[in-house]
Amino acid sequence: MVLKLSGEAFADPTTGYGIDAGIVARIAEETAQAREELGAEIAVVVGGGNIFRGMTGATRGMDRARADYMGMLATVINALALQDAFEAVGQPSRVQTAITMSQVAEPYIPRRALRHMEKGRIVVFAAGTGNPYFTTDTTAALRAAEIGAGAILKGTHSGVDGIYSADPRLDTTAIKLTTVSHLEVLNRGLKVMDSTAITFCMDNRLPIVVFDVSSPGNIGRVFTGEPIGTLVHAKED
Repeated sequence: MVLKLSGEAFADPTTGYGIDAGIVARIAEETAQAREELGAEIAVVVGGGNIFRGMTGATRGMDRARADYMGMLATVINALALQDAFEAVGQPSRVQTAITMSQVAEPYIPRRALRHMEKGRIVVFAAGTGNPYFTTDTTAALRAAEIGAGAILKGTHSGVDGIYSADPRLDTTAIKLTTVSHLEVLNRGLKVMDSTAITFCMDNRLPIVVFDVSSPGNIGRVFTGEPIGTLVHAKED
């Protein structure tokens, strides 16, 4: 399984920025517990929006590619924080980055990542795809396909517990969707992942489970298959 965490999931909830050590510790503890109890092979893809977002920098006049590289470096900071939290609860882990920085992490090598997971380690993928103009959602889709993951578990951070017909924070008539196809997500413009990631998942028949990671206990529930959140599935032929 690939657990996708936005950088904002790590942030101090009062400011939306920085790293809240308590939140990171809870995420690490729940993920490690799921791995131990289920014997699951787990990889994590982290974002960096709690520190810097490339798109935000680009809209303020920065060169888009440079801004995206800065965002990639932000994901490495989050990955190291998560690795530290894993080690604190006795869960072996490795950070692999798409941009080489051998003093702090391993380079991304799919076969090595698979071997780590076979040995019970959790692998944290950082630095996106290593290319500008691609989001960490696309990274999650790509890494999931490369390592043969059964699904992508996308944790939301805003208290929204799945996919709705509209933003439930703005529209009280919004309806929660328990299941939806990749094609419906694209056609209806539902805010799940960027269109590149959704299209990739659709082409590779990768299911996505969208759930609220900020609610304690939900990581364990989603790994055990409890029907929480929303399942995005391949449309039947």
